[in-house]
Amino acid sequence: MLYYAFKYIVLVPLLRWPMRPKVEGLRHVPRGGAAIIAGNHLSFCDSFLVPVAIRRRITYMCKMEYFTGRGVKGRLTAAFFRGVGQIPVDRSGKDAAQAAVDTGVRVLAGGGLLGIYPEGTRSHDGRLYKGKAGVAAMALRSGAPVIPCAMIGTFEAQARGQRLPRRVPVTIRFGAPLDFSRYANMPDRREVLRAVTDEIMYAIRKLSEQEYVDTYAAEAKARTDTRTPARSGLVSSPGPETS
Repeated sequence: MLYYAFKYIVLVPLLRWPMRPKVEGLRHVPRGGAAIIAGNHLSFCDSFLVPVAIRRRITYMCKMEYFTGRGVKGRLTAAFFRGVGQIPVDRSGKDAAQAAVDTGVRVLAGGGLLGIYPEGTRSHDGRLYKGKAGVAAMALRSGAPVIPCAMIGTFEAQARGQRLPRRVPVTIRFGAPLDFSRYANMPDRREVLRAVTDEIMYAIRKLSEQEYVDTYAAEAKARTDTRTPARSGLVSSPGPETS
């Protein structure tokens, strides 16, 4: 109930009416049952535009810091992210990455729609980066189809460090579901996880028409910003970033 109240009272007036995003391929998003929406990540507003675009509730996993802030601002931030369906995950190490995968699988086991960003963080330059294998692990363990999603124009609408989005053309494009049932008996094989992840990234690239870079986004970002340490691990970034 709180999710839909936030969606129609806060998100729709804040994003749909001013930005008027164009939605393509909505027929590919199933009306019920477990599924993963795997998309590129260009802007802080990505995780809020997708819920506006689809009727179903979608759950993004969000970094723990959004839920642990102090004071009035911290409590309001936590309430907001809970209200829009985000769940906190700790991404501080290898064990935390596995815990995030487990959390995603539980959402899918309950028939939920899970949103995830395989790149692991927002693109700092608008290009598409190598995907992490968390999305593949969730897909193989749950058996859920993966719907590729491309956000187009959100980098220009709200680039890194920009507080409020600008009114520029934005398109949300969904592709046909990807079925990985052929790998159902191989959920832990590293080469299978890599192949599945690369197939998902290729589908996203076709939809977004971005330039692809065969390195992890966090590593590329760290090279251009010495203040930002590179992150590594299995799990993708499922929800909004601030870095």
